[in-house]
Amino acid sequence: MTKARTAQINVDATPYYHCISRCVRRSFLCGYDNEQGKNFEHRRAWIEERLLELAQVFCIDVCAYAIMSNHYHVVLHINTDSGNALAPIDVAERWLTFHQGPVLIQRFIEGGSTVRSRNRTLL
Repeated sequence: MTKARTAQINVDATPYYHCISRCVRRSFLCGYDNEQGKNFEHRRAWIEERLLELAQVFCIDVCAYAIMSNHYHVVLHINTDSGNALAPIDVAERWLTFHQGPVLIQRFIEGGSTVRSRNRTLL
């Protein structure tokens, strides 16, 4: 049975987490797949680059990682000091680094009105 992340992660207990992501249906993540006759080794560098980029933006320290042919392991440290030092605008800007974001968030970044401030003017 699945659990919500809030039930799985407790930074007070430990800020370190071992995460695993696996491919399904005998798919290859990296390396040479004999059945398909294809080489997926080019993905290894892309995965490493993306992992380190995400970690830098989201206040996560990558302690160790291993990228295998059909899965990868990552040991992460949640950097709460860096995260707590961020202002709400910083959090929104970092999130928008990888996501387009809804119009409300885009307005917040641009310094425009939000739903709450517009509702006050209507009253």
